[in-house]
Amino acid sequence: MAYSNHNYPVALAPEAVFASTPGEPMSSGDRIVLIDDDRVVGEIVSALAKAMGLQCDVTRTPEDFFGRIGSDTSLILLDLVMPEMDGIEILRLLGERNCRARIVLMSGINIRVIETAKKLAQSLGLCVVGHLQKPFPITQLQELLGANVAPEKPAYPQNEQRIAIPDEDLRRAFDHDQFVIYYQPQINIATGIVTGVEALSRWEHPELGLIFPDNFIHRIEALGLMDRFCWITAERALNEVKQFSASNSHLPRLAINISVSSLRDLKFPDILVNLARKYDFPAERIVLEITESGLMEFSLALDVLTRLRMRNFQLSIDDFGTGYSMMKQLQNVPAIELKIDKTFVRHMHDHHADLVMVEKIIEMGHELEMEVIAEGVETEEQYRILREKGCDGVQGFLFSRALPPIEIVRWLESHRAQQVQ
Repeated sequence: MAYSNHNYPVALAPEAVFASTPGEPMSSGDRIVLIDDDRVVGEIVSALAKAMGLQCDVTRTPEDFFGRIGSDTSLILLDLVMPEMDGIEILRLLGERNCRARIVLMSGINIRVIETAKKLAQSLGLCVVGHLQKPFPITQLQELLGANVAPEKPAYPQNEQRIAIPDEDLRRAFDHDQFVIYYQPQINIATGIVTGVEALSRWEHPELGLIFPDNFIHRIEALGLMDRFCWITAERALNEVKQFSASNSHLPRLAINISVSSLRDLKFPDILVNLARKYDFPAERIVLEITESGLMEFSLALDVLTRLRMRNFQLSIDDFGTGYSMMKQLQNVPAIELKIDKTFVRHMHDHHADLVMVEKIIEMGHELEMEVIAEGVETEEQYRILREKGCDGVQGFLFSRALPPIEIVRWLESHRAQQVQ
C-alpha cells in the first residue's frame, strides 16, 4: 500500500488507532511522536519533552513516523513542509484512519496557511490543539506540551447537551410561569467597575431541572410564541433588577435580548416605554441587544430602532462578526455598543485570524463611536489581550457565570466591596 504517489508502507492499521480521545489528559505512559525533517527541531523537542518527564519519538520520514505510532501515542507534532511528503498528505492519511491523537501543526510558512491546514484537519475529524510557527520560542512549545499533558478543564460547560422536549411541556411552561432569569455581570476593563448585567433566560423544568435556551428557543420560535416569551423575559428582568438594585442604591444597566419579530412590530417602542414606566426603570439604563441577523429586514428594523433611540433606550449589536449585516447597515444603525462574539474571543490567543477579527471589531466600533464588549472571557490571557487592544468591557466566566437574582445581588455587593478596598 502506498501514500499517494510515494512508496512508503503504511504501518498504521485501522484498528491501531490512538488510545486517547481529544481533550483527555495524557497518562504517564503516553508518548509524543514528532515528524520534522529539521534535526535541530527534533533535538529541541526531544530534550524539552525529556525534561518534562515525557517520552518523545523523533522521526524525519513518513515511514519512520507511521512505524512509531502505536496505541499509546497521544500527541503528534507535525511539520507541514517536508521534502518527501508534506503534512497535508499525512493529515489526510491520519483522517482516513480515524486518528484520535491530539495534533500540533508546525511550519515556517505564512500563519494563514497553517490555520487553513488546521481547518482541513478539523474537517477530517482530527483534533488540532495548537500550532507553532517557526522559529518558535521554547516557552511556547513548553506551554503546548504542558497543556496537553494535563489540560485544565473549563470551570463551566462550553456546550450544553441538547434535550428533546415535547411541545406540550413548552406550552405548559408559559402557563405555569416556569421561565426564570439569570444575570451575568459586565465589567469595564479600565476601571474594573460593573457597568451592567445581561438578562439570560432559563427554564426550570419540574422534572429535568434547569434547561438552557439552546434547547428551547428554536421551539418557541417555531410555535409562534417568541413575542410572548420576550415580553415575559423583559418584564421579569425589569422587576427583578429594580428590586435587587434598591438594596445598594445602584441601578446597573440592564441588557435584554430582543427578537427579530420585535423589530418588525411598529408598536414595540411604545409598549416598551410603558413597561419601563411601570417599573420606574429609566430608558437610558436599558440596553436592547439585537443580533446581526435581525438587521436583514433593514427598512422596517431601522424604523423601530430609530424610535427606540429617540426614547433613550440603548442599542447593542450582539454576536458581531457571525451574522449578515452589511457595513453600510452598521453605519446607519443608531447602536451605542458592539459585542464581540465569544467564538472569536475563545481562540484569539492562538489563532491569528480570530485575533485580527477582534482587533478590527474594536477598531471599527470605536470609529463609529460605540463601546465594544467582549463575551465569553474565561482566562487572564484573554482579558490581557482585550485590554491591550482597547476593548471597553468584558463578560464571562473569568468574572462570573450567569447567576440567579439572589446570587447576583451577593456577587455585586462583594465586587463593589473589593473595588472600595
